[in-house]
Amino acid sequence: MTPAPVQVVRHVSFEDLGTMERLFASWGLSFEYLDPPRDELAHGTDAKLLVVMGGPISVNDVGRFRHLGEEVDLIRKRIERGLPTLGICLGAQLIAYALGATVAPMQDPEIGWGRLTLTDAGSAGPLRYLTSPVLHWHGEAFELPRGCPSLASTPKCPNQAFAVGAHTLALQFHIEVAEEHLERWLVGHIHELDHVGIPVAKLRDDARKFAAKATSEGAELLTDWWSGMIAGRQGFQVRGTN
Repeated sequence: MTPAPVQVVRHVSFEDLGTMERLFASWGLSFEYLDPPRDELAHGTDAKLLVVMGGPISVNDVGRFRHLGEEVDLIRKRIERGLPTLGICLGAQLIAYALGATVAPMQDPEIGWGRLTLTDAGSAGPLRYLTSPVLHWHGEAFELPRGCPSLASTPKCPNQAFAVGAHTLALQFHIEVAEEHLERWLVGHIHELDHVGIPVAKLRDDARKFAAKATSEGAELLTDWWSGMIAGRQGFQVRGTN
């Protein structure tokens, strides 16, 4: 059986493609989930697009969980070959780590809906569509890989996104979580929310206000990014050597 053109590394079941499922269908691309450590990652090697989703595990657990090292190797090889790769949250941190950048705990986790401040590089590319608050849900943050400029920031997290040429995009935040998807997140992360004192009701209320716009703008971002690759346009900035 021929693998689907889009392979999706999913670390926990509720942090899935969300609204990106409909988006890929509109592009005529089918997808398959790879759930490590249960599933082998081999189908991701030559996939037309590899998407690496979020999850509660840390990049720095590579010594504790073998599959994380396998993901890093997969990502690094795809970047070397210039193959389209998208990382969301943990996925973005894995891309940074694969490129030699540090990923470390933040002083305070960033959880909730908030606006991005785009850099000049971010405003000049597909991130320009993101005018509304997006969902943040992370307790660690990445440094920028060598030669990759920051595309966006928040007051808590100066590096929210970066790109490698036109083919690889790393987003620390979430653009795929619709209001109807959030309840699964609240159940899955309730102990974390209680630990840091973030009310469930606040996240629900903000999802009602912001999720529809955030996912719509996120779809525009990804459509622009994907169509740019198909058209052979240059990315945000080709990785330098300095």
